[in-house]
This record gives sequence, C-alpha cells and structure tokens, in this order.
Amino acid sequence: MTAGSRGDVAPYTGLGHALSRAGHEVTLVTHGRFERLVAGSGVRFHPLPVDPRAELESARGQRLHRSATGVGKLVRVMEMARALAGRMTDEMLTAARAGDVLLLAASTAPLGQAIAEGLALPSIELPLQPLAPTREFGPPMLGGRSWGGLGNRVAGHGVNLAVERVFSAAVPDARARLGLPRHATRGSRRGRTLHGFSPLVVPRPRDWCPDLQVAGYWWPYDGEAQLPAGLLDFLDSGPPPVFVGLGSATVPDPAGLSAEVVGALRRAGLRGVIQRGWGGLEATGNDVLTIDDVPHSALFPRMAAVVHHCGAGTTAAGLRAGVPAVPVPIQFDEGFWAGRLVALGVAPGAVPLRRFSAGALATALRQATGDPSYARRARSLAEGLRAEDGVAPVLDAVNRLG
Repeated sequence: MTAGSRGDVAPYTGLGHALSRAGHEVTLVTHGRFERLVAGSGVRFHPLPVDPRAELESARGQRLHRSATGVGKLVRVMEMARALAGRMTDEMLTAARAGDVLLLAASTAPLGQAIAEGLALPSIELPLQPLAPTREFGPPMLGGRSWGGLGNRVAGHGVNLAVERVFSAAVPDARARLGLPRHATRGSRRGRTLHGFSPLVVPRPRDWCPDLQVAGYWWPYDGEAQLPAGLLDFLDSGPPPVFVGLGSATVPDPAGLSAEVVGALRRAGLRGVIQRGWGGLEATGNDVLTIDDVPHSALFPRMAAVVHHCGAGTTAAGLRAGVPAVPVPIQFDEGFWAGRLVALGVAPGAVPLRRFSAGALATALRQATGDPSYARRARSLAEGLRAEDGVAPVLDAVNRLG
C-alpha cells in the first residue's frame, strides 16, 4: 500500500514483481493513475480514489507553488494530505480484507497499521527514506539540514508528530470502524521496518533500534525497458546528452525554467534530453529533445550526466546508471538526497530550484561532465549497488510471517 507521486509507487512495482516470482500473490494498492506501472509484472492492482496529479493541479495545489520551501511548505502539504487521507480508508480496508500480510509505504503506514491491528494481520513497513529519528543527520523531509546530535533527534520526532497529524482524523475513525479504541496505546504498532535504499548511499544509523533495517534498493519493474524510436535516433545522432527532469515536481513557470535549462546546456556545449514530467518542461531544437515517461534504467546509462530533482527513486536510478549527477532539489527530502550525492562524490554540488539560473546549471554541468572523477566514482558506486539484493531481506521477512 502506497500513496503519493510516481516516485512513491515505482519501486514497489519491482519489489512486488520479485515477490510474485517467488510464489506470493501480490497486490499493489495505490492511486488508479499508476495501474499501468504493473502491466505484465504479475502483480495485481487495487486502486485508491485520490489522483495526486489532479490534486496538485487544483486551486489548492497551485497555491503550493507560491509556498516557501522547508518547514512552511511541509506544513501546507501535510494539511492538504490531511484533507485527503480519509478518502483512502474504504479501499485500503477492502484490499486488506483480501490479504494475509500488509506491506506499507511510509505514506500509508499510520492508516495501514490501524487496519492491520483491526484485522489481526501482520505488517511490515517499507519506507524509501530514513524517517526514524537519529542523531546522525536531520530529518530528510526538512531537506537534510543538521541541528547537531540531540537537535537532529528532536527534529526527527517533530516531523513524525506532524505526519501523525495528517492521519489524526482518518486513523481514529478507521480504528472505531474496526472495533478498536479510537487511539492506540503506546507499543501497539507491530512489525519490522525495512528501508528501500542502499547502505552504500545512507549507512544505517548506529542509534537505530534493531527492528529498523536497511534492505537495499527496490528497482521499478520496467518490463523490456525499451526506448521510443525517436529517442533512440536522437541518442545515436551525436555524443551522449544530458538528461534533465523534475519528475512529479511542479514549478510555477515551466516555460521560463525550460528556457533556462536550454540556455545552460548550450553554454556548456551539451545536448539535452528533457523530460516533460508533471512540471511541463518543454524545449525544441536540433540539440534538445523533449520526452514523456521512459524507463530510467534504459535511458540513464546512455547519458553524460543526469540533472534531476533528487526524489528518492530518481536519485536511485541515477546511481544505478553510474553517471554523474547535478541535483536540483525543490522540496522535502530532495535536499537530503542531493547532499548525499555530493558527499558521495558523484555530483559537484546542488543547484536548488530557488537559486536556479542558466549560469549556475552550466557551471555545474561543465564540472560534472568535464572532471572524470565524478564519472569514476559514479561507476564504482553503481558496481556496488549491482552486488546488492534489496529484495532478499523483504522476501525473508514475508516468508517468516508465513
């Protein structure tokens, strides 16, 4: 069960496919617009009623464009999510009643845990970010800023309290429907937590309790992962281009940002593949090509570098491809992942959207593509990731529940 944008869904399609191949019957429970992501994977689908893109394009969603980044924007997004959370309860309950085990993304965990308790089902939490408080770094949802050891833990607990507020109406209502006390007692939550990122990218914090494990990445199910003919023609017509995409992020001035991107590419003397995404980026010219969704696993290895917003899934895809990155973080955990890319030596530095310009991006692109050390470190890290099996710990945990 997961909710949110494409990046909150895609990793679980590959995990579900692997569990299905191991003999389990798997159903992905998420927004209806993502049903096509599991086509041919052997994973069943159960739709949730909320359309995240429609919500972002609504009047309420458009107001988020004008929100500040950081804590202010996080509060506004959580208030928006709070208004939507209860709409998922019926379908989550229906899906859960047909299951034996609930696997819960962070975006559904509070409600899913209540449902699991009410139906006496085991559950496992499968977050894509390190959300449990730790002294070692600040909460990723606040962009990766550090407040020092104790401050980081306090801030982490604060973010978790804010997340609980998102479900402050939906969870008590669900619990009451299931014959439970409206409010859970301390310690009533059950199940292990297995994180879907690599310890090579974020080492497991030493102050986490034993039930918090880092499994490794879960790669999206891509089927045969073929690229469109027009894109292949463009790739074959010149040197490796740079990918530019902001995924499911939305921006207030898509045309202006697109022009800045093209200007940066041309200043740096690079060709570009620009993904339209939910932000509506668009560019034309002999040296640039605008595309819609394509499998990152097939495209990224053919790039000279990848410029992206540092969502957890896109960050993972870039690392898997073994090419340098230029992070353009916009909000929430993206600043955290951008910081990790820089610390790992696969990116020269971040160009946050709030300080974005053609000149800044061109400078970063020249560094990323001109200094071979970034590509060398990216290839080395990709080799390490290929040696990991993020599915195995989840499969073992599920089998133990049987």
